[in-house]
Amino acid sequence: MKALVSIIIPAYNAEEWIADTVQSALGQTWPHKEIIIVDDGSRDRTAEIARRFASKRVLVVSKENQGAAAARNHGLRLSQGDYIQWLDADDLLAPDKIELQLAALREIDSRRILLSSSWAYFNYRLQRAHFIPTSLWQDLSPVEWLLRKMGDNLHMQTATWLTSRELAEAAGPWDTRLLSDDDGEYFCRVLLASERTRFAPGAKVFYRITQSSRLSHIGASDRKKDAMLVGMKLHIQYLRSLEDSERVRKACLTYMQNWYDNFYPERPDIVAEMQSLASQLQGRLDEPRLRWKYAWMKPVFGWKAAKWAQRTLPQIKTSWIRRCDRAIYRLEADRAAENTGVRVS
Repeated sequence: MKALVSIIIPAYNAEEWIADTVQSALGQTWPHKEIIIVDDGSRDRTAEIARRFASKRVLVVSKENQGAAAARNHGLRLSQGDYIQWLDADDLLAPDKIELQLAALREIDSRRILLSSSWAYFNYRLQRAHFIPTSLWQDLSPVEWLLRKMGDNLHMQTATWLTSRELAEAAGPWDTRLLSDDDGEYFCRVLLASERTRFAPGAKVFYRITQSSRLSHIGASDRKKDAMLVGMKLHIQYLRSLEDSERVRKACLTYMQNWYDNFYPERPDIVAEMQSLASQLQGRLDEPRLRWKYAWMKPVFGWKAAKWAQRTLPQIKTSWIRRCDRAIYRLEADRAAENTGVRVS
């Protein structure tokens, strides 16, 4: 009997994307699958659209809004699969993603191997996605994976992972306290329970850039900053539980430095706490550096204004790129509809 794969899709106000995401799940060449869509109290037509796919293989449930982590936990409780595929409601899987990952296990008789894959950002047109390998795109031990993630400021997108139920149960539920990087913290725990990662180079995930789905964006939210500090402490705790060495302490300090500008100087309480933690790691954190395009603004307008410009102006540029890509995407869709005689709404 082939393994059953549960594809769990948490969805909140995703009416524009949910149909494409579900279709990418249904289109998986691995035949033994179930799809569980958890509508997290959406205020748009997400649940209505999702229910159009309801069948023996597709379960759609709605619950009150409690966040993505709680929705994933709910979906996991409902699932029956031997393997779990997490999939956000605006992302896409290549048709053979799951099949290629499970094929990578044929020579290995272990449910403690954590499977990963390649991934790329895109806006609307898949052909614009560029897959750029990092040092995480290979087979690694848990400690080596975490060292590279934290020391090199890297990450793997949520849907890249394929997790056995044994690993999911060993890791425990998603942490609902975390309002950003909840997937990073969760897969740290999965890694700790695993023997190692196994990278399937041909398997692909498409990570859509949207305004609403950027859970990693912290911005000015004090709640997200508090939660981010909790997540960072857990990352450091997990890595040091595997190995407490000079290279680990260095990676932890680099990790903290990379995220330091999210708190400096607006949250002096968190700044002080991070400096205390850095001291325990036999180091200290430096004042965040501004990129050269914005550094000149600091002596003229002050640190906060320069930091705002460094954060905001690239977002404006990205927004315009998304709008242009959307316009071209709609134009191409309309032309394709004219050729087939079917108008796409």
